[in-house]
Amino acid sequence: MARLIALCFLLLPLLEIAVFILVGRSIGLFPTLALVILAAVGGALLLRQQGLGVVARMRSSMNAGALPGREMFDAMLIGFAALLLVLPGFLSDIAALALLLPPVRHWIFGALARRVRVVDTTTTTYRRGFDPEDPRLGQPEIIELDDENWRGDRR
Repeated sequence: MARLIALCFLLLPLLEIAVFILVGRSIGLFPTLALVILAAVGGALLLRQQGLGVVARMRSSMNAGALPGREMFDAMLIGFAALLLVLPGFLSDIAALALLLPPVRHWIFGALARRVRVVDTTTTTYRRGFDPEDPRLGQPEIIELDDENWRGDRR
């Protein structure tokens, strides 16, 4: 898995450069730069719209007393899309714009939900306070002293 991630980090910039060159040859330098800027602006607008929608759905889910797991997953993917939009390049912009679409996030959630097993655990801790009437404690031994047997601090 670590090798796959390292390979992706090496290949992604090379692929982005290759796509820049191909698009630049096809449509020219300034249209290529305009497309990159347009994709970033469009993605930022879509990110804002989708992000506000996710926050509203999380709030309504929590008000209904449910855990907003799905909404949190959507928020995580939207944050990852924002990270991809920061990276210049057509491939990262395409991936980011795809992640901002609700049907794509729904598909990813479904694909991961089939592979992930959620386990709910509950731990209860109870500490009993001191109860002098508890019969398990037994009766304390009481020793009565006379005045001459009492040795107190008399300073």
